[in-house]
Amino acid sequence: MATMEINAALVKKLRDLTGAGMMECKAALTEANGDIEAATTILRKRGLAQATKKAGRSTNEGLIGSYIHMGGKIGVLVEVNCESDFVARTEEFQALAREIAMHIAAANPQYVRREDVPADVLERERAIYREQVKDKPAQVIEKIVEGKMNSFYEQVCLLDQPSIRDPKVTIGQTVQQAIAKLGENISIARFVRFKVGETA
Repeated sequence: MATMEINAALVKKLRDLTGAGMMECKAALTEANGDIEAATTILRKRGLAQATKKAGRSTNEGLIGSYIHMGGKIGVLVEVNCESDFVARTEEFQALAREIAMHIAAANPQYVRREDVPADVLERERAIYREQVKDKPAQVIEKIVEGKMNSFYEQVCLLDQPSIRDPKVTIGQTVQQAIAKLGENISIARFVRFKVGETA
């Protein structure tokens, strides 16, 4: 198979898509033989590896992102944390906080992460799913239940939800990409979503 020439326009396109540096984009495109989608996957995996290394670092800085929707009918506040005030003040970090707030307004998650879902809620969901598949063979019931639980997490947990901007990427992956790009650990601490007429 002939090797495709990696030109500057292709590198720029990948950079615009991923936010990665020029050299990383060129290396990923070379590895993927000019295939933008494959190169994006390579960069995401590398970013995830870098982000995993940073995951243990404390996040005591950050900001409150906000978004008001539908002429003041829905409002969201979300606390997004990072390691330094310097990163918190960057346009990229502020855009991330706003994007997450907009997503919360649209997707209405109930929890930030899977660990936040109360045990009684999880048990109730599992019991419902087991009842739905009780006639299936015993060895497949738990697999089906776990599959349904993953779908449940995608509906109610912010980090598991597909992004409204790009449904191929979850909010968790969006945060990982930001970690790789900004070079600091980033976490979502909490959020609140108000809708006119709704009671808590």
